[in-house]
Amino acid sequence: MEKLARTATRWIGTPQSVVVHTILFLGCIGLIPVFGFIAVSIGLTTIVSLEAIYLALFIQMTINRH
Repeated sequence: MEKLARTATRWIGTPQSVVVHTILFLGCIGLIPVFGFIAVSIGLTTIVSLEAIYLALFIQMTINRH
């Protein structure tokens, strides 16, 4: 788990991470005509919230290690 935390926190601060997240979010926004605004909003909010929780945990694990 610590190796995953180190790898995740190292990757999150890169330009590649910004590009990947931007593409994913634009892809979700592109699904609005298919599934509707409410469904996409709920799904995107859930995914972003879970990602934030895990990132906070990984960052804290990395900080604790130092």
